[in-house]
Amino acid sequence: MITVGILTISDSSYRGEREDLSGPLIREMVVEHLGAKVELEAVVPDEFDIIKGTLMVWSDEVGLDLILTTGGTGFGPRDVTPEATRVVIEREAPGLAEAMRAKGLEITPHAILSRAVAGIRGHTLIVNLPGSPKAVREDLEVILPAFPHGIELLKGGRGGHEYQGYGG
Repeated sequence: MITVGILTISDSSYRGEREDLSGPLIREMVVEHLGAKVELEAVVPDEFDIIKGTLMVWSDEVGLDLILTTGGTGFGPRDVTPEATRVVIEREAPGLAEAMRAKGLEITPHAILSRAVAGIRGHTLIVNLPGSPKAVREDLEVILPAFPHGIELLKGGRGGHEYQGYGG
């Protein structure tokens, strides 16, 4: 079973001024489509050190298979999720972010403004998702099918799939 952490990054949700709609949507989709177990969920402000620290603890100490962040990937002055993620990851997984932007561009030209990144720390895959529930759904529909194979490979397995092309 894939273990998941969901980290919502939003000043207004952290202060209780706006309901977090993306975090619960992520939970619903990973449980439904992956049969995953959501081990941890948190809402934090757009603060570099808090984001970085949470990603490190959830990867290194908790040992989650997958961490999905939502929010903080745009051009706003407090949008620092990609920078905090880059400091934490040891290896990038650019295809995930590329696929999300490509899908988004089919819907809106603003998708090209996403600065989301994805990468690996130890045996944990970390993926930045946008803050908008609509964009979260669209992006997860594209990348969720790749997670079981990728996470199995991170755990040292062969992925359990006959196709051994890209990355496996």
